[in-house]
Formats: sequence, structure tokens, C-alpha cells
Amino acid sequence: MNNKKFTYKKSGVNIKAADNFVNFISNVSSKKKGKKKFTNIGGFGSINSIPRGINQPKIVACTDGVGTKIEIANALNKYDTIGIDLVAMSVNDLIVQGARPLLFLDYISINKINLVKLKSIIKGILKGCRLSGCELVGGETAEMPDTYEKGKFDIAGFAVGIVGKNEILTKNKIKENNLILAVPSSGLHSNGFSLVRYLINQKKINIKKNKFLKSELLKPTKIYVDEILKLIDKDLINGCANITGGGLSDNIKRIIPDKLVADIDLNQIKTLSIFKWIKEKGISQNEMLKTFNCGVGFCIIINPKDLKKVIKYFSREYKPYVIGKICKGKNKVKLNGSINWS
Repeated sequence: MNNKKFTYKKSGVNIKAADNFVNFISNVSSKKKGKKKFTNIGGFGSINSIPRGINQPKIVACTDGVGTKIEIANALNKYDTIGIDLVAMSVNDLIVQGARPLLFLDYISINKINLVKLKSIIKGILKGCRLSGCELVGGETAEMPDTYEKGKFDIAGFAVGIVGKNEILTKNKIKENNLILAVPSSGLHSNGFSLVRYLINQKKINIKKNKFLKSELLKPTKIYVDEILKLIDKDLINGCANITGGGLSDNIKRIIPDKLVADIDLNQIKTLSIFKWIKEKGISQNEMLKTFNCGVGFCIIINPKDLKKVIKYFSREYKPYVIGKICKGKNKVKLNGSINWS
């Protein structure tokens, strides 16, 4: 008779460690006086009320991850910002529809439960939720020892927002002669990291010893919820686009009506030092534009008469500026000129 004990823990899954992590999530927000508390953690599902005062409410849902930015976090052993990225990637998409973020769920899959790492990630997620005005209502943590190599993990997020039927931002509001404004990004956000990592590997750059890259690569994605929702409430936006994978052209064309074109002057774009660094390493402008935000994290389309009003809602760091206008034409986007990379 074989008396060897087979247990789930011996196979690589520690349920008690996972339970401890859930308890941590449930308790961590209550320590912040005056901050929003998250009370739905730990059940099989979360029940939430639809906010009052919304005429014919419609649900908007988005999901995303942070891609291979997590490999930079692993390389630098720094995990306190990628949770913010995770929330930002979904809520910045929600507001494009005019929706107000309501709730957020996360999914973390990891080789082995590491409470130090997971606590750091979840603190970032909680911060992202507070910045977005939404509630972390639950999630899932999966310990998968044979799926991920030692130390490896992945994270994904799911956000739900709400908008009144008549407040949904549609293409119909965008008209000829509207202005296109660029809202600055905080940096790379969460796109293009496979190319960045390939470049770093090919150039044999040690990011742990490179002060510039250590400060730039893990800058969290700017969350635009507060500013954009205020503009929507004041009816100052005709359309907007979150500039993520595919860059400026691919994302703006998604909101441009037929028979109109977003005529963009690349000479007007104020890029950032991290993009200049990447460009100098031998990446073409065309590749830069289709891979990165190049300094433009979000675009808003407005009536020309509202320009001064719109700018007042942003801090100096994220002050929007004109990069083009809406004209009659085909192909939806026209890029002119060249970004000043010097």
C-alpha cells in the first residue's frame, strides 16, 4: 500500500496563501481615512445598484491587460504601478463612449502565490479605481504552477460603466471644422513594450543600471476619467479616442464619420523623451506612429469656440493642444508633416 500523501499544496497550489491575499484585499482600503472603501470582495459575485438620475441607462463594458509591461516590472522587481495601468487601459476606453466607470474586476494568474508581489499589484489596482471613481468589486487569483515559469504572471481587468442613452458619444456629433486636440500621455502607457524589450535586448542595455529607463518604463498610464467626464457633463466634447495599440491613426479613425477626415499635423505633436530615445535607436517614424502613442495619450474633438473652456479643465502637465481639424475627405485620417524628434 502506498502511504504517500498527495495534496493540492504539494502540487504547487496553496489555497491558504490565496485566502490570505483575499483577506488583505478586503481590509486594505479600510485603512485609508476619507477614501472610498471597497466592500464587495470575497463573495461568489458582486451585486451593485445602478446609480439614480440616469435617463435610460446603458451598460458599457471593456476588458484589457498590460501586455509585456509586466516583464519590465519583473526585471526591475517593481509592481506598484502596473495595477494602475490595468485599470487605466479599460476605464480610458469606457469614457470614449461617454460612460462613467462603475465597477472593476481583476484577474491575476501566477506561477506561485507571492504575497509581497500581489499586495503591491493590488494596491495599484485600488489606486487606479479611486482615480477612476469606480469600485473594485471582486476578481480572481489563480495559482498555475505548470502554466507559468517561476516568477511569471499575467494580469487582466474588466470594467463596467454606465451612460444615459441620450448621452452616448457617437460619430454623429463630429462635424466639419471641429478641432482635434491632443491630450499628453504620461509616457509609454501600456503599449509597444514587446518592441521596447526587443530593442533593449538587441542593444544589450541593462535597465537596472540605466536611471533614465528605470524612471520611464514603469510610469503608470494616465487616467483621463475625471477631466473627460467633466467635459462631457458640460457638453464640450463631440468625440474622443484613447490612443493605445495602433497609435494615433488607427484609434482616431474608429470615431470619424464617413465622408470626413481627421487632418492631423504631426509637426504640432509635443513628444516625450522616452519616445525620442526609442526613435534614436533606429525605429522609423512610421513604426513609431503605429506602435506607440508618441506623446499623445488621448484625443478630443471639439467645436472651435469651446477651445478655451476645454483647456481650463486640465492641469498644466496634461494641457491639451490643437493638432488638426475635421475636414471633408476619404480614408478618415490624414497625417501630414513629421514629429520633431530632436
